[in-house]
Amino acid sequence: MSTETSSALLVDALERVREVVHQVADGLTADQLAHRVGGTANSIAWLLWHLTRVQDDHVAAVAGTEQVWTAQGWARKFDLPLDDADIGYGHGSDEVASVRVGSAELLLGYHDAVHRVSADYVRGLADADFARVVDERWDPPVTLAVRLVSVVSDDLQHAGQAAFVRGLLGTDAE
Repeated sequence: MSTETSSALLVDALERVREVVHQVADGLTADQLAHRVGGTANSIAWLLWHLTRVQDDHVAAVAGTEQVWTAQGWARKFDLPLDDADIGYGHGSDEVASVRVGSAELLLGYHDAVHRVSADYVRGLADADFARVVDERWDPPVTLAVRLVSVVSDDLQHAGQAAFVRGLLGTDAE
């Protein structure tokens, strides 16, 4: 596989995440974004915030850059009662409930900002970069390729969950 193809595939995958995020959030109210199936499930707002935070956190870590969340002031714009380093991993019901947003535009703005940074980073990768070990805590150690595919996989799963919740709300999303 050529370098262009490797990078292009990952950029395409990130773009597919972005498309689903937009399809899910577009036109929803703050109350719809906060809806929790059964009163306890993850809300659309939490799912989209979390998948974006994971992408932001993981790509910044492998790129050696500051997260978009803090670098571009999104933490202040969201004004959540969470630590700026929080990405939602391990959140319980109260923490999920605390992720409330005033509009879909806020979620989409943050996601688009993270998408731009992530896609630009991936476009700049050479084929040899994908074999670089980025996390020694696992056996086998995690390479850049594995980490980026993991981000895409996690993001698509959460985007699909959010799409399911939107469907339960009875709103149209394509």
